[in-house]
Amino acid sequence: MILRTARKELTDTVRDGRFRWAALLVGALLLVALGAGWMHVQEARAQHETARATAREHWDSQGEKNPHSAAHYGIYAFKPRLPLSFVDQGVDPYTGTSVWLEAHRQNDFVLRAAQDASAVQRFASITAAGVLQQLIPLLIILLSFGALAFEREQGTLRQILALGVPRKHLAWGKALGTAGALALLLVPAAALGAAAVVGAGGGASGATLGRAAILTLAYFGYFSVWVALSLAVSAKASSARTALVVLLAVWSVNGLVAPRVAVDLSKSLYPTPSAFEFAHTVEREMANGVDDIRPPDREAITARLLEEHGVERVDDLPVNPSGITLQESEEFGNRIYDRNYEALWDAFERQSRVHDALAVLAPGLAVRALSMGLAGTDVEQHRHFASAAEDYRRDLMRAMNMDLALNSRAGETYLADDELWESQPPFDYEAPSLAWVLGNRRLSALVLLFWVVGAAAAAAFGVRRMEVG
Repeated sequence: MILRTARKELTDTVRDGRFRWAALLVGALLLVALGAGWMHVQEARAQHETARATAREHWDSQGEKNPHSAAHYGIYAFKPRLPLSFVDQGVDPYTGTSVWLEAHRQNDFVLRAAQDASAVQRFASITAAGVLQQLIPLLIILLSFGALAFEREQGTLRQILALGVPRKHLAWGKALGTAGALALLLVPAAALGAAAVVGAGGGASGATLGRAAILTLAYFGYFSVWVALSLAVSAKASSARTALVVLLAVWSVNGLVAPRVAVDLSKSLYPTPSAFEFAHTVEREMANGVDDIRPPDREAITARLLEEHGVERVDDLPVNPSGITLQESEEFGNRIYDRNYEALWDAFERQSRVHDALAVLAPGLAVRALSMGLAGTDVEQHRHFASAAEDYRRDLMRAMNMDLALNSRAGETYLADDELWESQPPFDYEAPSLAWVLGNRRLSALVLLFWVVGAAAAAAFGVRRMEVG
């Protein structure tokens, strides 16, 4: 009986011209978003690879110069685009994907697409994640708002139940019929997306396939929530029109109101400084120090070195005090930057936790967090890359300063050559594991599971208590 009901529901839906036009429109938008996202990721990868090779070539062939001058010459680090980022760009357009690594400074990221886009362009930008999170639920509502309400209005619900069809079987049939109609749209899109992931780099790693499988499961759960909610409302509403109004109100809160409220509330609870305020604070602390973090004293460093090596003259030191002083200046700056960036990153992550908590009121917030996390484009993974790039910068600066300290003496002109530059390993970033990602997104996963169970329970209760007519 469940299968017969599902077949009948699917047949009626497919024959409905409104469904065909709506599915055609949403499907076209989804395919365009997938294609545009894939092309953007491929183009970004090619550009980053070319830029990385060029930057490394410039570093290796910079010629003879003082190692500290080479430290100021610096090199770029580029955040790799993970295969699934074509589905969800996340925060990448706002945080940037490359950073200049140089002496004394922890620079901001650049290549922020949102910075160069107008307000209209940012509003009108379409991604596969946006279609899946906003338009597919709307399509589900249009498919199923009258699933039970129409039957009651037309008088057929009483006849169906009088034939001995259990209510829960009827509801399951309606749900499966809606799922079948959605499958006609989503399965080809999923197959195309899978082909894009596999073909993006000549194959897909186990980690990528694992991310893709869990991402698919997350969206399946999200769509199940909307099917169940639609059935629950359709069962309890006095008319199909009332069911549609209620469901559209829920959809508006989920997709339009809740994200804005989450942003405003998280900023209110955990405010962050503007870029200007942050830079001004760092500049002030770099100039004067703060608390127990004090700028290095060249004379004190020299006196310490004389005492450590048991000599009285700087010329007798086996190291160059300039190199030691430069490195201690780096260490001082690192502590200043750590102090400020730790506070900033922690505030961002607390804001993210507010979004996760508010997902109890809107499932879209939960699936959005999971989507960005599995695509590798959330705040936590941006921080992971930024920390790795900063660690590399510090190691590189330390190598340059210590080469100056150990291979030259005070007062002499010292020039290193390409052998030193080429001896420095390239920046090789490894993305965090799937377990690490899921550890950060466990609250979102639990909230989405709560919504799946809660919506299913609401549908079961509504169907069991619905009026026949």
